[in-house]
Amino acid sequence: MKYLTTTLLFSLILFGGCQTKQGTISPVRQDITESVYASGMIVSKNQYQVFASVSGIIDEVFADEGARVEIGSPILSIVNDTQQLMADNAKSSAEFNALNFNRGKIEEAQSFVSLAKSQMENDALMLERQKNLWAQNIGTKVTLEQREIVFKNSNNNYSSAQEKLKELKKQLDYLSKQAQNNLLISNKNNSDYLLKSKVKGKIYKMNLVKGEIVTPQIPVAIIGDDEKYLLEMQVDEYDIVAIKLRMPVLVVLNSYKDAVFNAVVTKINPIMNVQSRTFTIEAEFVKPPSALYPNISFEANVVIQTKKDALLIPRNYLLNDSTVVNKSGKKIIVKTGLKDYQMVEILSGITMNDELILPEQ
Repeated sequence: MKYLTTTLLFSLILFGGCQTKQGTISPVRQDITESVYASGMIVSKNQYQVFASVSGIIDEVFADEGARVEIGSPILSIVNDTQQLMADNAKSSAEFNALNFNRGKIEEAQSFVSLAKSQMENDALMLERQKNLWAQNIGTKVTLEQREIVFKNSNNNYSSAQEKLKELKKQLDYLSKQAQNNLLISNKNNSDYLLKSKVKGKIYKMNLVKGEIVTPQIPVAIIGDDEKYLLEMQVDEYDIVAIKLRMPVLVVLNSYKDAVFNAVVTKINPIMNVQSRTFTIEAEFVKPPSALYPNISFEANVVIQTKKDALLIPRNYLLNDSTVVNKSGKKIIVKTGLKDYQMVEILSGITMNDELILPEQ
């Protein structure tokens, strides 16, 4: 909801010094600020709830509430005896199927290829000699045909040995990669049983203790930055279009009721909460208080615009949002500008010299 703020001095002038007679006032000139009301809570920057991706019993808690953590710092571990055995099996399988471990099988297959090649080359030479003899009418046709058959067989054996070597390398490469992938998956699954911090900061809340059951549906802890805080606030859907990034925000914290802090809008969530009909925006302090904690509530005004030297009267002196009554009882049509529940800006129709009375509503 939009509303306007003025100084305490203006309020005193408006409701005290500007009263010329009982029940009459004169307009005054004063700075006025148009703003949008918002309320919300303080959150730690990068604050998030920690959830486990597996179910189990908490084996050990490594950090208590209030403890500082770094990125990757362990928070707690979950009993994972079965998973550890699976990880050991995956490691053994990866070692067994490693290419270096199977180098002997490859070398053996390569020796078969070399032997088959030597046999083929020897049979090719014998066939060539038999052909030369046959060309000189030495030997028989049957002997020549037998040499050809022997060469074809050795040639086929050589091709077969090459194919077997190729297939063996392909199979061992596949088994090695598969075993390595299974090991990576197993290690990933194994790491799911050790929860680590994703941010540098502080553990603000620890929901579980050693021996309790944890599931992916139960938040384990709340972690966030302990040096930077955000103002997360809700703004009515009717006001969201007026808010822009870097707009100033005046903040009153419930923990610091006698102080007003300056902030600026840093983020506007582009989707509306259909239940509350509000938008979430974020702001950061220009100069934060000396001590802050998550979930401290606050009220704020997002400053839309400030108008200098505006002509103002109390809003209850305005009839039907367009008419005022002077001290002689004459009704005067006025044009209004910025206004809220208590005051209204007069753009035209009267001056500071006019005296007004409270109209009958």
